[in-house]
Parts: sequence; structure tokens; C-alpha cells
Amino acid sequence: MANFRNLLSLFLLSQFFNPTYAQHFALSRLFYPNVSLKADYTVPSSLDGTRDYGMSRTGFFGIIPLQSEVQLGYSLRKKLDLRAVHTVMLAQYTQIQPTLDGKNNPENGYKTLSLGVIRLQASIKDRLWVYGGGLGMTETNETFFSPQPFFWGGAARMHILGLRTQIMYGSVIAYNQKLRFVPVFGVNKGLGRHWRASAVLPFMANVNYKATKWFNVDMLAGLNGYSGGFQIQTPEEKQLRRENYRHIKVGVSANAHLFTAINISVEAGVTTFRQLKTFNSARENLTSYTPATTPYIGASVRYITSRSKLSSKFIRKMGLGQTGINW
Repeated sequence: MANFRNLLSLFLLSQFFNPTYAQHFALSRLFYPNVSLKADYTVPSSLDGTRDYGMSRTGFFGIIPLQSEVQLGYSLRKKLDLRAVHTVMLAQYTQIQPTLDGKNNPENGYKTLSLGVIRLQASIKDRLWVYGGGLGMTETNETFFSPQPFFWGGAARMHILGLRTQIMYGSVIAYNQKLRFVPVFGVNKGLGRHWRASAVLPFMANVNYKATKWFNVDMLAGLNGYSGGFQIQTPEEKQLRRENYRHIKVGVSANAHLFTAINISVEAGVTTFRQLKTFNSARENLTSYTPATTPYIGASVRYITSRSKLSSKFIRKMGLGQTGINW
């Protein structure tokens, strides 16, 4: 929520498969400093038969490598082992603005800010572990005095079954208004020369078609949402309320790789199985709506600050994905 599921997904191999937006899987993004700017718009649709509910979202997402090194170790079985370690920092800011009957209400809009760290550790035995953790907050546009914190942490194990096949399993412990334990299973499979299918359940699934070296198309589905909080002040007391929103996205994105360092993506589809709830600090439900299925459109631009020929060759040879354009 508040891009929270996206961050969980990014943690479990940062787009081997959020994360939360176009669900193109690209482990290669972890090896290059890069920043993405993103905007999307959900077309207003019926909220309760009398009002329309819409939503727009803008923000940025950045990946900053912190450490890359190769270590020589000695195992318990008295055998030498070569281990590669790579650590990156994740930073994200997003502005979410719902509308009711086309009108913006400050207390209905939210912003979210988060920081996290991912560590990849691989040995010559094709064993790859991923560890990570992060924290963040969501807050209404109306105030800075009722932030809703969230944090996450966990680990995932990846098995390389061939140059074009990998599987992954792991778990995450996360807090976002309540504590959750999330088991995760993922698969990344090359299907012929131009096709690739990937999934990280229960968050997202993707089929990618690589038309040329600079253009590819994704057919995607993913679970998404946000959460936030605000205060209503009355003469008697201050009431803290929280709001949750979630949906499933199904769509298509077209991704162009331009001028070596720039990626441009456009995306369109529908959002469905939508749920919007507001409750108080005692978790007593105040309102509950199921907004109708509706189309959405989006666009993003990603700038890669630098590239490594060694990393590029490694990613290509291992078949771990394209140079992922989307968040």
C-alpha cells in the first residue's frame, strides 16, 4: 500500500520482477544507478452509484549501488568458495491524489516517502540470496502531524536452473497499519528467443516480448494499492482516521530504450477488484466502497546515470531479464 507492495516486490529481486507500477522484471536495474519519473491516471468511475471516484499518481524512484565486491571464502566442507556481494539503496517518493466527482479534497490526497537497502549475495555454486529491509511513511496532504509508518524486511533464495530459467522463494515480515507475514514464490522463464514469462506471487505476473534491442512490450497483472491517515478535529476530540485502497491491475506497456541512458514507457489497462475503506485508530470500520472497474493510463521516464560492460555481459549471459524500463 502506498507503493508498499511495490517495495516488497522490488526487495525480492527488484524486478527479477514494484513495484507498483508496470510489472516488467529486470534484475539488471540493481547494477546501475538510475532514477525513474512516473505518472499515471485512473479514469473516474462509480463509487456508490451517486459519486465518481478517480485517482492520479506521480513520483520518482531511485536505485543507488553502494557496494560491489568479490570475496574469497572457505566453507565448512573445507572447500574454497568465491562469493560476489552487491548492495544497493532504494529511495521512493509518491504523491497520490484521489478525486470525488472530479474535485480534489486535501484530506483525500496522500504522499509517501521510503528508503530501503537490498543486499545480493551469490556464490560460484549458483546460490543466490537476497536480503533487504526498509522503512517509510505515508501522510495526508493536509498535515504533517499524523504520519502512518511502515517497514519491511526479509530474505529470498534464488536457484538458477539454466541460462534462461530461475526460481525464487522467500518471505517478508512487514508492518503497514498491521503486522503481516508474506510468503513469496517467483519464477523467471525464457520462452524462445523473444519471449519471457515472470511471476512473483502473490504480487505480480508478467509476459515480456522483446521485439528489438531497443523496444519491448509487457503484458502484465499486479496487486497494488496505498494507505494513509488524517485527523478530523472536533470541539470534543481529535479523531485519527486511516484509509486503505487496493486494486488489481491488468494492462500492456510499451517500452523504448533510447540514447543508451534513457528509457521511456507508456502503459494502459484496467483496474478491477477495487476496495476503498476508511477506519479509525481502533480499527472500527467507518466506510467501505467497491469502486467500479475502470481504465488507467500511465507513462514513465528512467535515466541510467552509468553502465558497466561487465555487469551488462553478466546479466545478458545469465538470462536474468532486460534492462527494465518500469518501476
